Amino acid sequence: MEQQEVLTMTNLTKSYGHKAVLQGVNLRVYQGEIIGYIGPNGAGKSTTVKLILGIEGNYGGEIHLFGEDIQNSSIDYKRKIGYVPEIADVYDNLTGYEYLTFIGQLYGLSLEEAAHKSEALMELFGVGEAYHSRISSYSKGMRQKLLIISSVLHNPDILFLDEPINGLDANSVMIFKEILTQLAAQGKTIFYSSHIMDVVEKISSRIILLHDGKVAADGTFEELQATNTEGTLERIFNQLTGFDRHQEIGEQFVAVVGGGTR
Repeated sequence: MEQQEVLTMTNLTKSYGHKAVLQGVNLRVYQGEIIGYIGPNGAGKSTTVKLILGIEGNYGGEIHLFGEDIQNSSIDYKRKIGYVPEIADVYDNLTGYEYLTFIGQLYGLSLEEAAHKSEALMELFGVGEAYHSRISSYSKGMRQKLLIISSVLHNPDILFLDEPINGLDANSVMIFKEILTQLAAQGKTIFYSSHIMDVVEKISSRIILLHDGKVAADGTFEELQATNTEGTLERIFNQLTGFDRHQEIGEQFVAVVGGGTR
């Protein structure tokens, strides 16, 4: 059965002043894929996502989402998207109930449906006792769970997750990975961006490495292993990005800490 194409980027370019951040990215993403979208800081990962979400514009090339050019379509396509940014501001003065029902209604849910779903999801994620507490009292992990719940509350078709497990404990990470597996099995498409290579390696059905604004690698973990001499994704990442000074820098860093360098 032919896979349904959900997202297409054709010769995508983006510059800030004289700095070219994206330099001709071409990608086809299909329904049900968990994409590990990785790369060094400044490679263009967050910029790509912000362009797709419509947070930023003024780009070259084309982005088609759900078969429509996002530059020419209405904003209705955004109702099918869920997003967890790396750094997010939430309304600290609201309770979990108030925040999640507000987000749910923004996406078209009734107050009753948003309240029912958000309370159940908070309970399942182990933070049900804080549902009616102000977010200002939440720990980092609780806030992260709130953001994850808000991103899926409206049952989106595609999810963009930027460092989504920051602050989560080991058990919560296991639950979250299972959630992603189940969502993908239902045909949801997931864009997962992280610097934690072992998690990306384990959960991704396909890994895309962005380097210097271009796609440097695209394939399953097994395919990347077959075409590179290094074994783990972390080592493949270092090989493809040309970074091999970690040991040298680590030794120098510790020497300075110990007072051995003047």
